[in-house]
Amino acid sequence: MTPLVAMSADGIEVRAREDGSGPVILILHAARDDGSAWGRVAHRLSDRFRIVRPHRRQHRPDLDAVLPCSIATEVDDVLALVGVVGGPVVVVGHSSGAVVALEAMVAAPSMFVGAVLYEPPLVVGPPLGGEALLRARTAYAAGRAGTALTIFLRDVVEVRPALARLVATVTAAVPSRRVSVSHQLDDCAAVDELGVRLPAYAHLPVPTVLLGGSRSPAHFRERMAALAAVMPRAETVILRRQGHHANILAPGRVARAIATHATRVFG
Repeated sequence: MTPLVAMSADGIEVRAREDGSGPVILILHAARDDGSAWGRVAHRLSDRFRIVRPHRRQHRPDLDAVLPCSIATEVDDVLALVGVVGGPVVVVGHSSGAVVALEAMVAAPSMFVGAVLYEPPLVVGPPLGGEALLRARTAYAAGRAGTALTIFLRDVVEVRPALARLVATVTAAVPSRRVSVSHQLDDCAAVDELGVRLPAYAHLPVPTVLLGGSRSPAHFRERMAALAAVMPRAETVILRRQGHHANILAPGRVARAIATHATRVFG
């Protein structure tokens, strides 16, 4: 694993790690991660591809002084990194990382030959966070990080209440992880600020796989269906008996889905 650095449009360093060699696959992680959750998928792909995993700006504790940031700023980071690694590139995005991937393709479609979008929580009607995000922010401001994350996971992501409480309790108990709750809420707000972007995605020429899990909350499949209905070159792949974190629980299956698509579009 090798560190990789690019310079974004505003002078902030974009930090990534790369593995392997060959055609480039760029992986944009979800919230409360730094790309590590995709390590086992990257390992399975690195014998055939050059895997680049940036630590998304919205989730870097070392940049708290300049956070939160917009999706547009994260897109600038992605494009700067693609400029360094060179093209063509297949972009993989997980959850909010998939929204960043979509916006990067809108900004510079010629930089990408393919995409795999794993359950992007794009806005297709009412805001993603809405009133629940406001309640979560209030709790976090009052020093109740665990309560804030429970509200978010239960009422926005629609995780089962018992699981939401468990994840929130574990996260809030670790001081170094507590700040990730704030980043999670900021991430949701940044997606909401985009609003409904389906008309922009309707013109994307990039061949795209919309990846989902059969056990994920139903709203993810609804959002993917709305995206599939407008994107001219999108296909949907559902992983049976998996949810929103198959990159951790079934890395081989996720790697195969990515490799199959990447092999096809790279020719």
